[in-house]
Amino acid sequence: MRTMARRWARTVTAIGGSAILAVATATAAGAATARNGVCETGEFCLYWGFGLSGSVSDFSGSISNYGASQPGCYEFKGPGAGQGECVKNNAISAWNRTSGNQITVYYNSGYGGISDTFLPDEHGDMIEAMRNQNASHKFA
Repeated sequence: MRTMARRWARTVTAIGGSAILAVATATAAGAATARNGVCETGEFCLYWGFGLSGSVSDFSGSISNYGASQPGCYEFKGPGAGQGECVKNNAISAWNRTSGNQITVYYNSGYGGISDTFLPDEHGDMIEAMRNQNASHKFA
């Protein structure tokens, strides 16, 4: 079962008649390293198995076509079952580790067909129609 996304609240403090908005920003040292096989804060990650198991493929942006074969496909990079396999039509679960993007996974390349959307910090198994049937994802 997917978890409910945490909702981040902006803190507004009124000081002397003006409002100050407190916003957290990531430092360069704390930034995620895309495509390193580790699901880090700020990334969207696809997993080979159910319940965030098996190898992981991590992304920092939208991908319109995962590619169907080597050497040109996006592959699962993390350790575990599925490592080295192309992501296209092989992902079963996902984790949106971004704080401000909803991410939609699509059945077809080019962001088309059936889809499954993950809210910020939401994770879990994809809907049944999307398991092992995925070809692209888009950051909203």
